[in-house]
Amino acid sequence: MTSNTPPGWTEPETVSVRPEAVLDHAVVSRFLRGRLPNTDGPLGITQFAGGHANLTYLVRFGEHEYVLRRPPSGPLAAGAYDMAREFRVLSALWPVYPPACQPFLFCDDASVLGAPFFVMERRRGLVIHKEMPPQYLNRPDLYRRLSEALIDSLAAFHAIDYQAVGLETLGKPEGFVERQVTNWIKRWERARLTELPLMDELGRWLLAHLPRSQAPTLLHNDYKLDNHMVDPVDIARIVALFDWDQCTLGDPLVDLGLFLNYWTEADDPPARQALAQAPTTLPGFYTRAELVQRYAQQSGRDVSAIAFYEAFALWKTATVVMQLFVLYKNGQLQDERLADFDQRVVYLAETAHAVAQSAAVH
Repeated sequence: MTSNTPPGWTEPETVSVRPEAVLDHAVVSRFLRGRLPNTDGPLGITQFAGGHANLTYLVRFGEHEYVLRRPPSGPLAAGAYDMAREFRVLSALWPVYPPACQPFLFCDDASVLGAPFFVMERRRGLVIHKEMPPQYLNRPDLYRRLSEALIDSLAAFHAIDYQAVGLETLGKPEGFVERQVTNWIKRWERARLTELPLMDELGRWLLAHLPRSQAPTLLHNDYKLDNHMVDPVDIARIVALFDWDQCTLGDPLVDLGLFLNYWTEADDPPARQALAQAPTTLPGFYTRAELVQRYAQQSGRDVSAIAFYEAFALWKTATVVMQLFVLYKNGQLQDERLADFDQRVVYLAETAHAVAQSAAVH
């Protein structure tokens, strides 16, 4: 196996491939050369540092770059980490939705790399994680524009005619929300390592308070700030949106609720502050209420039941976090960022409960 990194090649957003995620360079080289253009140069592979589950690599042949995505190793939750779906969605969306990257190749033969994978274009930009990079600090007007850009891009995505781009069979929108709640109750029951009665109580509450669904649209299903890449010159300009493996058809407010789930505010209680994954507490960022209001203005949709969708997102995220913690405990993901995820599940459940208590009955 050759060295992971060619001499003199440094990429600030990538790291050496983690031990449990190593790819066989000889296999990658053999498979991709001839199937992709500009693959004559020496091969180097590093791993993108962001993300907890799907494994994303920067594959470089000389000066030509691609991005390769595959699921984590070992047993996986049914329906999760669907590379075929992500490739299909990107193939349909990249001509009509600028943040969608162009995909080039999909392989469903698990004997090649141990799991299905696909290769897409590499875009350059900045991904904002938990902390705002120092050069963008104290810029409230910029944060306001970024808040608006994120909501406007979500509304634009939901406005895409999914039939016109050939994605009408991507999901079953009828009864989507009820089916989601039921399925995630089952996922929680499979994933939980210890009893957490509040999670069971929330599942029952969600089934008892199902709202009347909006007309179906495409759903990204993991729409959040750190799944976006922005322009370093103007961070309010979106360069790309990643992680399309859960994309489906359904109630668009599911996406908005999930977006709110990740958006913390300066005056949130400690349990919610502890969940912060983005610097949205800085002065200038929209509040969650302002995000909802702008989405309503941009989309024309009724958002009166948004508390249900936010509570659902927090509860669902708690289950995802528990699934990741199980992978960590089993050694399938050797990522120390996951070590406290069992406590994070409790914080998410408590926050979901608080949002549910604030919700009007629909």
